[in-house]
Amino acid sequence: MEIMGFLQKENTKIIPALISIVMLVFYVVPIFRGIFNLGNAFGIAVTAVLILVFVFYGRFTGRLRALWNVNAGRTFLSIAAVLVVLFVVYAAVISAFMVRAANDTPKTDDTTLVVLGCKVKGGAPSRMLRKRLDKAYDYLAEHESVSVVVSGGKGSDEVISEAECMKTYLTERGIAPERIYMEDRSVNTEENLRFSQEIIRREGLSENITIVTDAYHQYRAEMIAKQQGINGTSNISADTSWYLVPTYWTRELIGIGYYYIK
Repeated sequence: MEIMGFLQKENTKIIPALISIVMLVFYVVPIFRGIFNLGNAFGIAVTAVLILVFVFYGRFTGRLRALWNVNAGRTFLSIAAVLVVLFVVYAAVISAFMVRAANDTPKTDDTTLVVLGCKVKGGAPSRMLRKRLDKAYDYLAEHESVSVVVSGGKGSDEVISEAECMKTYLTERGIAPERIYMEDRSVNTEENLRFSQEIIRREGLSENITIVTDAYHQYRAEMIAKQQGINGTSNISADTSWYLVPTYWTRELIGIGYYYIK
C-alpha cells in the first residue's frame, strides 16, 4: 500500500513532466528547419518552466506556501492565478473559433479563390506554399468556372514573387492561365486581401472570396477580411505538417490576441 501510494504521488509529477518534455520537443524541432517565431519561443519558455516546476516540485510548492503567507505574495499569486486561468480560457475559446474557420468550406461555385502567399525557395514553392497550391488546384480542377487570385510579393531573399511562383505551379499542373490573376505587391495578410479585392473588383470576378491558407491561419484571415469590408468569406485549408502545428497554432493565438487589442 505504501509503495502504491508513493507511485501515485510520483505520477502526479512524472506524467505532467513527461508531457511538458514532449511539448518542449515539439517547439524545439522547428528550429532545426529554420523556423523560429513567437510561437515556439513562447512555447519553449512555458514548457521549460513547467518542467522545472515538476522536477523541483517539492521546493516549488514550499516557496509558494511561504509566499502565500505574506500579504504581498498572496496578492501576487492571486493575480497570477487569474491571469493563467484567463489565458487558458482564451486559448480554448479561440482554438474553437480557429477549428470552425478551418472547416468553413465554400458552399457554391460563385466564388473567387485567393491563395495567400508563403515562402518561395529558389523559384519553387516551399512545402507550406505547395500544400496551399495543391488544395487550390484540387478545387479549381473540380470547379472549372472558378477563378483564382494568387497573392504575394517578392521578398528580399526570393528570386521571384510568390504570385509568379504560384501561377507557374498551377499552370504547369494544367490550370488555364486566363483563370489565374497575379497580385504581386503584398507583404502580409492585410495587403494580400486588400490588393486581391482590388483585382477582383477591377476584373469583375465574384466578390464571394474563398481564402486558401493553412488551417491555423484561417480565423485571423477572416478577421482581417471583415475589417476590410469583405464579408461572408469561406475557406479552403491546407494541411500543416504535424510537428509544426504547436508552433504555428501558438503563434496564431498570440497574433489574434494582438489583433484584438491593437
